[in-house]
Amino acid sequence: MIRLPFFMSLLCLLPLLSAAADEQLPTTSEKQPLAADHFPTPAHAVVWRNWGLLPAERLAAVLETSPENIIATATGMGLPESVAAGSPQWDTQGYISIIRRNWHLLPYEQLLTLLNMSESQLAFSLREDDFLYIKLGSLKPHCPLVIWQPPTEAQAARAAEIREVVQAHFSEESLVDAQPRFAFAEHLESGPELPQPEKQPAESGDQDAAPRFLYSYFGTFGDPLADDAADPYPDALLKRLADHGVNGVWLHVVLRQLAPPSELFPEFGEGHRERLAKLRQLARRAQGHGIKIYLYMNEPRAMPLNFFESRQELQGTVKGGDAALCTSVPAVRRWLSDSIESVFTAVPNLGGIFTITASENFTHCASSFNEAGCPRCQHRTPAEIIAELNAALAEGVHKAAPEAHVFCWDWGWARHGLAIDHIEAMPENTWLMSVSEWALPIDRGGVKTVIGEYSISGVGPGPRATTHWQAAQKRGLKTLAKLQVNNTWELSAVPYLPVLDLVAEHMENLVAHQVDGAMLSWSLGGYPSPNLAIAQQFFDHPETTKEEALEQVARRYYGEAAPHVRAAWSKMSEGFRELPFNNSYLYRGPQQVGPANLLYDRPTGYASTMVCFPYDDLNAWRGPYPADIFISQFDKLVALWKEGETELAQGLNLSSAVAETLRIAQAARLHFESTANQSRYIQARGAGDSATMQRMLRQEIETAKQLHLLAREDCRIGYEATNHYYYVPQDLVEKVVRCEFQLR
Repeated sequence: MIRLPFFMSLLCLLPLLSAAADEQLPTTSEKQPLAADHFPTPAHAVVWRNWGLLPAERLAAVLETSPENIIATATGMGLPESVAAGSPQWDTQGYISIIRRNWHLLPYEQLLTLLNMSESQLAFSLREDDFLYIKLGSLKPHCPLVIWQPPTEAQAARAAEIREVVQAHFSEESLVDAQPRFAFAEHLESGPELPQPEKQPAESGDQDAAPRFLYSYFGTFGDPLADDAADPYPDALLKRLADHGVNGVWLHVVLRQLAPPSELFPEFGEGHRERLAKLRQLARRAQGHGIKIYLYMNEPRAMPLNFFESRQELQGTVKGGDAALCTSVPAVRRWLSDSIESVFTAVPNLGGIFTITASENFTHCASSFNEAGCPRCQHRTPAEIIAELNAALAEGVHKAAPEAHVFCWDWGWARHGLAIDHIEAMPENTWLMSVSEWALPIDRGGVKTVIGEYSISGVGPGPRATTHWQAAQKRGLKTLAKLQVNNTWELSAVPYLPVLDLVAEHMENLVAHQVDGAMLSWSLGGYPSPNLAIAQQFFDHPETTKEEALEQVARRYYGEAAPHVRAAWSKMSEGFRELPFNNSYLYRGPQQVGPANLLYDRPTGYASTMVCFPYDDLNAWRGPYPADIFISQFDKLVALWKEGETELAQGLNLSSAVAETLRIAQAARLHFESTANQSRYIQARGAGDSATMQRMLRQEIETAKQLHLLAREDCRIGYEATNHYYYVPQDLVEKVVRCEFQLR
């Protein structure tokens, strides 16, 4: 039986995020925040966690003091004065990081000042930014106001102790980033030009016959076409992606924001002209690189109940304060068709759309398996409802752009069981996309389970995808594999995982199933990398073997160092197969935050949250694995990974490209190593084993220091598009301070 991923259990929480008309913030809970008691006062904690990110003047406004006092507080703890100005990019590209790092420190009113946001803007972000409020635990801790006060003698002495710890472990120079955060485009522009692989003779329609599309490594997810949104696809990224065989990129959009007002919904379409203009410009630039733009359609979005006061005939299933726009009503389907047609007419060179129709946001009546709540849909099957919705969207796309693609993703169909009835009902002119590794059985450390999605450690395809592809191909439909080629939630804090043997094996397997293209990433995993070059090799030369592809990519990237890199990839791939994969670890483990996750002398009382706060929730991290096996699997992984790093080090003098790969490999290994350390610490704490606790604290000091050196040199480490920075180098300094505080 296929186990549903942890993510599916989040769907029941969606009513908590209902779109209230007045955009109110979620109510503050009575739960006390985690104490940052390694700092002298809460004000010291606020200054530390925002120092170098936001200007001292804004921190002063939050804490009701002067910038001079803020600077004195920071430097008194050993932080560099040279970064007092902060960076404006945190307001646009890093605000999720600011929210997360202050969630347990500040009440809403001070958090709004810190973020430079209105209450409605923060409420919108918590609801719409890829499950952000759920990631934060679906509760706001009860934080008292934090006001700066002159420190007492004891508080000043504690600040001096922190300064001594910082100076003992870190040089003054290392406390300033060698590469600024968010310097992603600059990193791409400064990289070496790669020799292009030999391609087969071009044939008419080749590019369209094998779509290979992914998401921007650093694009804004919620509203990427808003006026103030950063460019999700600068030319430097488009060029590098094209060099790696990518011929499509995707954007998350909301149809009512992108299409013009209609007779049925005259209030829709605010700002649509500006968004369409930005989309046209982006599509033209992308086309210049041989890349098409695909739009992610998760429609029609549910609306607040007051929206239906004069439209009762359109209202479907109700959840919380929202109701579905019922797609069993012809007028709703007509709005979908007309709206998407208008978009493709206004932007004629779009590549197409892909749809998610059974999950994510609350959309049609059957989107969360609640069709019984609608008087029209209760008599219909989800397969009928979903096929009718996809047909309406496909009609609109193809009226304006007959050659554009409509990819129907089976995510959530039949609650992830086999969905042959859905495939049988699909429109003729659409493609079927399936998560390749879904339902793949694995055995790690004697624990048998199956993979849902987001796995590189488990090499697909799995039985669900192959069965679905066969059913679609029998109908004459084209097929795509949904993959994660660069990284997954197994670890997303590095741009790619150097486990290319696993990627090549998966690609070689796909050739046998004759899929017609691939989605190469969800929101994570969009960086140009050797991993993408492996996929490119198989798309351009499907007759190639795994070993041939690995050899050719290694030589293309690393020249004379190729033999050492090949050996390293094999060792790391072997190690990654030991990862104790389970869905709970995937979403609730500490691997994204890694050594930056703080340790506590006593249980925190907090449950881990979706890819945000792991806390000390070992039972959730390990899922079906006993704690000892969970830890030992990471020990096996790390031991083999280190052998791979040794191989890479031998190639450092042979190719300048090896240094970057070694840095990425070391950063990834430190995340896995820290997961084992933290798990041992929590296990020892429960057993009252203070000697092991102290040993793990010392080991975590070393992992934090090593990762700090790597992260300050590489702005990509610690970043993911929908979570922004999980940590910055300064957080790793705080980890050392916290560990020393506990040891003392």
